[in-house]
Amino acid sequence: MFKFIEHTGVVVPLNISNIDTDAIIPKQFLKKVNKIGFGKYLFHDWRFLDKNQLKINPNFILNKSTYKNASILLTRENFGCGSSREHAVWSLLDYGFKVIIASSFSDIFYSNSFNNKLLLIVLENEDIDYLFDLVNTKIGMSFNVSLIHKKITVDNLDIPFQIDDFQRLCLLNNWDNIDLTMKIDHKIKLYEKNIFSFLLKREKFTS
Repeated sequence: MFKFIEHTGVVVPLNISNIDTDAIIPKQFLKKVNKIGFGKYLFHDWRFLDKNQLKINPNFILNKSTYKNASILLTRENFGCGSSREHAVWSLLDYGFKVIIASSFSDIFYSNSFNNKLLLIVLENEDIDYLFDLVNTKIGMSFNVSLIHKKITVDNLDIPFQIDDFQRLCLLNNWDNIDLTMKIDHKIKLYEKNIFSFLLKREKFTS
């Protein structure tokens, strides 16, 4: 994983609300426990016209050559609703997405994304509408996303966004739960030492 400072990438406009995790990755592909290899199943039932991925759906936006290397997804409200499967986040990351912009996300999907270092940006509906109008006019355009400055820059216009300070700090420094635990390792060891001393004294007192 990498420290997320800023990212510039081609934007895919997926103008659909309430995209659930089964649409992001159907349940029949949840057979592996590692995080690698799920990108080829992302939006499977929308990208392909058959179960064996032999017939590509030419009308689905991710199959357009313009968006072949896209890394920013622009969508609508309640993205990631439905089941709590973490595979949905894995598939988005494995496909190559670094940022998802929407007006709202499912709470569980939001948590899973943060834990896997996928940046989710929440904007007001009017900003989402503006960005959709823009990318539909200038197909294949790129956004610059700065986590340092908490803004999206497009066509010399800055659109600020809000993010939890703790989540932002973790993304900027590439900290996961293990890293955070190690930062208080000395406190954990001191606590364990005190507990051991307490139990030892109690044993001597009761014996």
